[in-house]
Amino acid sequence: MTATLSRPAPAHLSPRLTAATAGRVLRQLRHDHRTIAMMLVLPSLLLGLLYLLWKDVPMMPGQPGVFDRVGLTMLGIFPFVVMFLVTSIAMLRERTSGTLERLLTTPLARLDLLLGYGLAFGLAAALQAVVTVTVATTVYDLEVTGSVWLVVLIAVVDAVLGVALGLLASAFARSEFQAVQFMPVIVLPQFFLCGLLVPREQMAGWLQAISDVLPLTYAVEALQEVGRSSEATGRMWVDVGIVAGAALVALALAAATLRRRTS
Repeated sequence: MTATLSRPAPAHLSPRLTAATAGRVLRQLRHDHRTIAMMLVLPSLLLGLLYLLWKDVPMMPGQPGVFDRVGLTMLGIFPFVVMFLVTSIAMLRERTSGTLERLLTTPLARLDLLLGYGLAFGLAAALQAVVTVTVATTVYDLEVTGSVWLVVLIAVVDAVLGVALGLLASAFARSEFQAVQFMPVIVLPQFFLCGLLVPREQMAGWLQAISDVLPLTYAVEALQEVGRSSEATGRMWVDVGIVAGAALVALALAAATLRRRTS
């Protein structure tokens, strides 16, 4: 049977409540060793697999090696995918356990809740990016023309996008299995059309038009800019801004779709 829970009048956005929510999520993450391993270890292991596949592939004269080109791009894609999965399942657990409904009967604003999640997982994403980029550049000898810290920044912004889309997807799932089912719908089309598998200028016009509205396209383009130029370019900053804007829009939509219902 479904019942609607009452709650106090909507509260204003409170940095204190946002920080408290982020702290609660981080404490939960600290005790979830499998999730920590998935966020911090899995991307480096997957990148290592790509390194083993392509380390002996000869380079074209004047061109970066296959691993340098693809590995740099994957430093943005892996955090996006991992944080999407982790966040969508974590938020769904909040719903199914009744924690979300109890929180929404307090003065906690919906945006406070989602910003708290975004802040917590954003901090986890920053640590993930630092670990993965460090392993890539030291253990796997990934060569980057631009600043490594720009790679970290783009990876973090891309991971936050995964967090925001994961929060949004969790609103439409009733089980963890359904949450995972959203991955082929939200993640795979962006991966296929981001320009990694086929340069975007070689795509059919209608596919390129779809690629133009997918945020992962701009994360990949920003990383490619770092791979080509030793200095941060205007194009790179525009791409990072687009990805960050898409994350904010997804967070706003997620806040609008929160339901205060329990079974």
